[in-house]
Amino acid sequence: MDDSPSAPTDNSSLLDQWLSDEELTDFALAADPNAPLSNDAVPWYGNSNFQRSLLPDWYMPRPIAATRGRATKIVIISIVAAFLIIDAFGLCITSGFLSLA
Repeated sequence: MDDSPSAPTDNSSLLDQWLSDEELTDFALAADPNAPLSNDAVPWYGNSNFQRSLLPDWYMPRPIAATRGRATKIVIISIVAAFLIIDAFGLCITSGFLSLA
């Protein structure tokens, strides 16, 4: 087996040391873009905290669902109800001041 950068190597030795940008550029330029991938090839996700999703995090981060407390729901419902009551009486509050429509 030859020692060219495009040849399969043990990745653990590469992870133990830092590679400079020039070395990474040399590896990229020496690699054959048409070489087939091996059956045991795994994608690189950037860090160990990454969980698999359909799109990579650098393209579109996964949404984070946050549950709202009871107080938040009461405030939102109160604001919506206040606007509905204002509209029901034919008043306008568009500019921030309550006036006749």
